[in-house]
Amino acid sequence: MTRRSLLLLLTFILALDARVASAGNELLNASYDVTRGFYRDFNPAFAADWKQKTGEDVRINQSHGGSTKQARAIIDGLEADVVTSNNPLDIDAIVDKAHLIPRDWASKFPHNSAPSWSTILFVVRKGNPKGIRDWSDLAKPGVSVIVPNPKTSGNGRYSYLAAWEWAKRNNGGNEAAARDFVTRLFRHVPVLDTGGRGATTTFAHRGIGDVLLTFENEVRLIQSELGDRFEVVVPSLTVRADNPVAVVEKVAAKKGTTRVAQAYLAFHYSDAGQELFANNDIRPVNDAILKKYASRFPPLNTFDVDQAFGGWARAQAVHFADGGIFDQIYQGN
Repeated sequence: MTRRSLLLLLTFILALDARVASAGNELLNASYDVTRGFYRDFNPAFAADWKQKTGEDVRINQSHGGSTKQARAIIDGLEADVVTSNNPLDIDAIVDKAHLIPRDWASKFPHNSAPSWSTILFVVRKGNPKGIRDWSDLAKPGVSVIVPNPKTSGNGRYSYLAAWEWAKRNNGGNEAAARDFVTRLFRHVPVLDTGGRGATTTFAHRGIGDVLLTFENEVRLIQSELGDRFEVVVPSLTVRADNPVAVVEKVAAKKGTTRVAQAYLAFHYSDAGQELFANNDIRPVNDAILKKYASRFPPLNTFDVDQAFGGWARAQAVHFADGGIFDQIYQGN
């Protein structure tokens, strides 16, 4: 082999190694609709931490949409290295339908692989002209409610389940009364956006509706950007919405990103990651950090889906599967 040929070969090998290294340190995070602001802060913080610890650069790309829509995209071939969701049901769907994530994914990280949680609050227009104080007010004549589609959005599912559980508790545990209330509520929903950010746009920018149901961090974003036009209402009962995460293991293994993908999700649990959740109005699971930011998070009366509905699998089968109660309600309306 001539000297020139050897140099060309070495150049090719080095370039190939660089491409492989680059590919191994580039992640795609498929996340739900209202985490855009959080990951704008989180991703650079992780990249800096990774660089300090390993000397390597890392690039994180984001994909956002309704949580169920994102899960379907991964099932249909979106090569996300990690999924950061707002409910376990959508990660389980990837397990069951695409076999890209192991069934024991919830045991891979602390707190059932949920490093943060949120809840559903109400946003009303300045002065609260319709006098909306609690769930009962959403079904009153003349009230228009904006909520994303429970079939495509975790935000929508949590809102639906919170309304159902409130009505059930206020009617002595009567499921028929809960169904009647939720049926009447959805008669007041003029449009079903596919995700939480679309619902925010409909309410805040298009001026449709009297009240928006959305996650707490989205409520705070609306307050910070358009605070003089809107007010927040904390209902008497709401739902705890855990935000689980998982490595899409078969995709990460194929792309050579497993090591950095695991570190990326683990960073959500670090003090720095937990502080970033709090600063973005998402409740951290670290109790000490949550207490530190207590002024940002009002006290809540919450229930969880396992407690009230027998778990997400049962809630899905009964309420959100094709032909389930939500379909019956919405088609009937």
